[in-house]
Amino acid sequence: MKRYTARTALLETVMIAAGAVFAFPLYVLVNLSVRRPGDPASPVAPTTSPTLANYADAWQAAGLGAALANSAIVTLAGLVVIVIVSAMAAYPLARLTSRWSRWTFLLFALGLLLPAQLALIPLYQSMRDLGLLGSVWSLVLFYCGLQVPFSVFLYAGFLRAVPAEYEEAAAIDGCTPVRVFFSVVLPLLRPVTGTVAILNAIFIWNDFLTPLLYLSGSAQQTVPVAVFQFVGQYVADWHLVFAGLVISVVPILLIYFLMQKRIIKGFAGGLKG
Repeated sequence: MKRYTARTALLETVMIAAGAVFAFPLYVLVNLSVRRPGDPASPVAPTTSPTLANYADAWQAAGLGAALANSAIVTLAGLVVIVIVSAMAAYPLARLTSRWSRWTFLLFALGLLLPAQLALIPLYQSMRDLGLLGSVWSLVLFYCGLQVPFSVFLYAGFLRAVPAEYEEAAAIDGCTPVRVFFSVVLPLLRPVTGTVAILNAIFIWNDFLTPLLYLSGSAQQTVPVAVFQFVGQYVADWHLVFAGLVISVVPILLIYFLMQKRIIKGFAGGLKG
């Protein structure tokens, strides 16, 4: 049995201090979300007369029900397309050693180097010409194009560490290449798929600039844009802003806690790959 030493106590103290540092912004967020309008107390000071009316007011004023539905549609549709397209693209790139596969992989890597801000105006004009401005499907298309190179990079790195014997055995048993991919390769990619899903879900759910640009002036809004309407040039309803932010993080936190083991296992497997 290991003894409780001074070194263990020091490590525990450091971990508790680190946890307190990371939890402090969450405390300020929740503390201000239940504070009454016009309360002059410091943001750090505990609220003496908390109220939950801010949540109801933020929900009704910003239309957060519809905004949450739009964010969920964009996130789920984007994740499905990103996972399937990236996995199918990375499979031949990781297995084939021909010159074209190396050049194609470099093209995907080039997509990681170019900042998305450079393409904002051309993409905006393309979405306008396609008649997709004001529609959540413009966001799905944008996020798929933006995040597929990064996801292909992760999938290809993981696939190179997976032995090809499983696929060869399935091919000897008579499986077609398509069935080999969906029945053998895709289940083997489950760890890195968890990594790809959680990283892209957090980015898509929290993105503010792209929905503001593509959905501006329409009735369809995502959660960050809906909360932004409480901030004006001369006045801001901060109690509603913080209440809206708390509501917006609840779904992604619930998914994280429900899938915590799979997500951590996915990160570990993805990093090993």
